[in-house]
Amino acid sequence: QVHLVESGGGLVQPGGSLRLSCAASGSIFSINSMAWYRQAPGKQRELVAAISSGGTTSYAESVKGRFTISRDTDENTVLLQMNSLQPDDTAVYYCNTRAKRTSWVPWRDYWGQGTQVTVSS
Repeated sequence: QVHLVESGGGLVQPGGSLRLSCAASGSIFSINSMAWYRQAPGKQRELVAAISSGGTTSYAESVKGRFTISRDTDENTVLLQMNSLQPDDTAVYYCNTRAKRTSWVPWRDYWGQGTQVTVSS
């Protein structure tokens, strides 16, 4: 099994910063992409940022210029630096990875348990 453990969420004032961290562990043969999603109350889960195995990044329009995703491939970790946070960023943030446990199985998605980010004065 592949396990994802997130950390770094919390309460922050508007304009503040937080850094989320996610570590993948377990029976991992290879990791393709890693990403962060978020889900606000009453809304669908949405992609926030993603990074490929080659380091290519993509962002939701709403976070471009404020959030930065990075990855340590040796440690199987992904970070999300969030700056200039706004109340609309309030959500549960989920780490996601597309990985293989062995070379002969297809890629599949794995999810963390989620970490709460609240932006409020």
